[in-house]
Amino acid sequence: MTLTQHTDNQAALAILNATGVPVLEAAILAKEALAANRGSIRRARRCLAAGAKALRQQERTVSFEKAVEAALEARKDRRIRTLYDFRYFTRRFMKRCAGLARRKVRSITPQECAEYIETAFDTPRQRQKARLILSGVFSTAMKRGWCDANPVSKVEAPRVVEQSVPVLTPQEIAQITTTAEKYQDGSCAAAVGMMLYAGIRPHEVARLTWAQVDLQARAIYILPRHSKTGGARRVTIHRPLLRILRRHKRAENETICPRNWLHHWRELRRVAGWGCDRKWPQDALRHTFASYHLSHFRNFAVLQVEIGHRDASLLRTRYVDQRGVQGVARFWAA
Repeated sequence: MTLTQHTDNQAALAILNATGVPVLEAAILAKEALAANRGSIRRARRCLAAGAKALRQQERTVSFEKAVEAALEARKDRRIRTLYDFRYFTRRFMKRCAGLARRKVRSITPQECAEYIETAFDTPRQRQKARLILSGVFSTAMKRGWCDANPVSKVEAPRVVEQSVPVLTPQEIAQITTTAEKYQDGSCAAAVGMMLYAGIRPHEVARLTWAQVDLQARAIYILPRHSKTGGARRVTIHRPLLRILRRHKRAENETICPRNWLHHWRELRRVAGWGCDRKWPQDALRHTFASYHLSHFRNFAVLQVEIGHRDASLLRTRYVDQRGVQGVARFWAA
């Protein structure tokens, strides 16, 4: 060994000793790095630098649960219904997908996202919405630098085939309205009337107060923060609804619905005859209103405005089923 080599060896040992890493382990690491890069020191350095960068990125991330909290905070000014849905869907993800809450968002793959959506939700419509909300969580994580890409963007959106919803028969309409008049001294009658004769959604009715009801102008005003789509609309009070609202009118500062409205709405339907053996069609009153409105007024544009749709496509494919419409004149004269 030459003097120069001896000096270099001593200098190398001094450098390695200063790092606190055992010399033998450092030598093995250097040999592996050089072998992986075909003996090129320059490539080995680039490899180490790239690996260090990747490791820093991996370490700069958070759990899925923390990412959900950040996504909710970023959306705190959204409508109440939007926040409710976001909480419901993300909680269901974490409840049904074992270990997801603690998973680091940077390590979650598109394949895993597809599996989470499939595991946590049962119907194509639920999975479609779940995909949007899961994508929202990762979008926030990307903005915070917790992941480099949104894995949900590579998950194919579930295909939803719109199906028409059956409308209530005259007998069923009588069942639900008669029960509403008797149930809890008629405390739910105004809300049921608004859903049936004005097509207002259950969650929109729950946010209404009597101050938004103008009996003289025969109009109900849905505020932007209360509507599902975020847009304000004026809903017409037709003759049967006018009679119901006059009979149950209360002070302007009072709500249309009683406390625990959704519980009462479920119980009212059960009392009216819809239970385990007789399933209540989702949005049955809204669909009944739309079908009877079109049969009577024959105007898609007006109906679209009344129920608050951005376009008429959903009306034509899912909401309006003329086959079940009976006694149109009696419905509007009730």
